[in-house]
Amino acid sequence: MFKIYTLKDDSKLEIYELIDKKIRKLPRNQDGSFNEFSNGFQDNDVDALRHAYVSGVYTMEYSEDVAEKLGRLQEFVFSGSSSAHPDAENMDLWNNSVGRKYGKKAKSRDELFEFLFKALKNNELIIDPADDRKYKGDTFIKRVPKSIVIKIQENKTGANILFYDFNKKIVMTKDEFLIEIKNGNYSNYSYKVVDGVEIPISKRDRFKFNNLG
Repeated sequence: MFKIYTLKDDSKLEIYELIDKKIRKLPRNQDGSFNEFSNGFQDNDVDALRHAYVSGVYTMEYSEDVAEKLGRLQEFVFSGSSSAHPDAENMDLWNNSVGRKYGKKAKSRDELFEFLFKALKNNELIIDPADDRKYKGDTFIKRVPKSIVIKIQENKTGANILFYDFNKKIVMTKDEFLIEIKNGNYSNYSYKVVDGVEIPISKRDRFKFNNLG
């Protein structure tokens, strides 16, 4: 029901197929799947397009805010890419931001790819971790709370109505999240009442990426 569970892997496969068809052939395993552990997938144009495309798709399907937060959380929880270069995270976050930029403009995933392919040719993407351009967005995440819940959908009035628990990989409605909070299952979250309506909020802490409340 909720594509947020599978969207990253589906988008990775899409961009690999597009690169393989329109740019150059990528290494595959004997069963025909792409061999991501071979040379040619890290610290290069494939790496850059993968990050940008996945972030762009999340922007199209959800929002720029959701794509930005999930991108940074992925870098923290999974230690970024398999690259050992000390500036690989900077490269990934830079390319994520380019993906979000064009995800807001694209009307389809094919158009998103065309935007990103042009961005690649125009040197807008970082294809080498040694590139001296620095990502200027929010600071890198060094530590996260035990519970990470972000808003993934609003109603027409801007109220948060759907939430994603990044650790448990579950989607909750507002009512479901409120029940979990009241049952003590989310100690770093609470709720407030505005005009008779209960609203989930984050307890005050130092984690800037938290977006509830």
